Amino acid sequence: MNLYDELQNKNEKISLIGLGYVGMPIAVAFARKTDVIGFDISEEKVNLYKQGIDPTEEVGDEEIKQTTVEFTSNAEDLQRAKFHIVAVPTPVNVDHTPDLIPVKGASRTLGKHLTKGSIVVFESTVYPGVTEDVCIPILEEESGLTCGVDFKVGYSPERINPGDKLHRLENIVKVVASTDEESLDIIAKVYELVVEAGVYRAESIQVAEAAKVIENAQRDINIAFMNELAIIFNKMEIDTNAVLKAAGTKWNFLNFFPGLVGGHCIGVDPYYLTYKAEQLGYHSQIILSGRKINDDMGKYIAENTVKQLIQADKKVKGAHVAILGFTFKENTPDVRNTRVIDIVTELTEAYGVKVSVVDPIANQEDMRDEYQLQVKKISEVKDMDAVIIAVAHQEFKELNFDHFKKMHSENDKNVIIDVKGMLDREEMSEQDRYWQL
Repeated sequence: MNLYDELQNKNEKISLIGLGYVGMPIAVAFARKTDVIGFDISEEKVNLYKQGIDPTEEVGDEEIKQTTVEFTSNAEDLQRAKFHIVAVPTPVNVDHTPDLIPVKGASRTLGKHLTKGSIVVFESTVYPGVTEDVCIPILEEESGLTCGVDFKVGYSPERINPGDKLHRLENIVKVVASTDEESLDIIAKVYELVVEAGVYRAESIQVAEAAKVIENAQRDINIAFMNELAIIFNKMEIDTNAVLKAAGTKWNFLNFFPGLVGGHCIGVDPYYLTYKAEQLGYHSQIILSGRKINDDMGKYIAENTVKQLIQADKKVKGAHVAILGFTFKENTPDVRNTRVIDIVTELTEAYGVKVSVVDPIANQEDMRDEYQLQVKKISEVKDMDAVIIAVAHQEFKELNFDHFKKMHSENDKNVIIDVKGMLDREEMSEQDRYWQL
C-alpha cells in the first residue's frame, strides 16, 4: 500500500505548512478527504482558527468552525504527517531581489521533523531551481535523510486567486511535478482528491516553477501595456475605457485594464524571474520595463490628483484627500504589497496633502503594523477637497453622485479621481472635476 492509499484510508496525515490566503483553503479542502494537520508559526493566527475565525476571509468562519483540520503552531506535530505541503509566502526585498527567508525557514522547520517515507510538495512561487538547489539541501541537512532515497520532493505551484469566489482550488487545473515518476504519480493522485479540474504533470520541477512565475509575469506585462495606454490617452484627452470597450469587440483582443499592480503575486513574481536571468548574464528588457511602468502608477495617480486640485482652484498643501480602498485588490482584506500606499506617500511627503484612508474590509491590524495607518469609516468622510477611488470594493460600487457630494466641503468644487474606472463618466460629468485612469 503506497502513501496515496494510506492517506485515503486515514492511516497517514497531510500537513499544511503556512496557513495564509493560499494554505488555508488547501488545508480545508484536503480535510474533507483525509486527516490534515495545519501548521503555522503564528500562534495568534492558529488561535483564531481554533476559535472558528478566518482572518483571510478566503473560506469563511463557518467553514473554519466545521473543518476537521488540526491547527497547531507546535512544529513537533509535523512528525505525525507523511505528506507535507509547504505554502509560505515568497516576497521580495526592498531592492526587488527574492526574499527566500520564509521558504528556507519552512524547509528548516520541516526538515527537523521529517520522517522516512515522506513526500514534500512546495507550492510557494519561486524562480526555477529553488526547490532542488535551495530547499532540498536544507531538508537533507536538518533531517539527516537523503532525498530520493528516504523522502521525495515535488512542486505544485499555487493558483489560488485571493478574493476570487469563482476560480477556486477545486476548479483550477493543478500543475504537479516531482523528482521521479513514482512520487509524481502519488502527488498527482493526492491532488486529484480535491482538484475537480484535474492535474497536469509537468516534465520537471523546474518546468513547473517556470510555468508559475511566467503566469504572473505575463499578466504584469499586459497590465503595464494598459497603464501606458492610459497615460497616452490621458494626454490625448481620450477615454481609455471607451477605447478598450471598442477594441474588445474583436474576438482575440485581450481583456486587460489599467490600474495599480500590487499583492503578493503579480507585483512580485516577475522579479524572481528577472533575478535568475541576471545571474545567468541576461538583463530583462520587456519584463522590467513593464514592472517600472506599474511601479510608477501610484505616483502618476497622485500627480494627476494634484493637477485636478489646482484646476479646481484649491490649495494643494494642506488639502484634505480621502482614499477609498487600501487593499491590493477588491473584496479581500489583504494589504500585502498594496500599491495604494504609493499614492498616500506621494501625496503626503511630496505635496503636504492630508490623507484619510477608508477601507471597510482591509485588515486593520496589518494596516497599523505595516503602514502605520488608521482607517476611517465612510460616514466620517466629510469636508474633503478630493476623493480618490483606489479599490473597487463592492461597497464603493453602491455609492452614487450624492454620496460623493456629501464627502466634499459644502458648496465647494468636487474632485473625483476614479482609478478603477468604476463610475459612469457621463453621470460623473456633473462633478466639477472628474478624472479617470
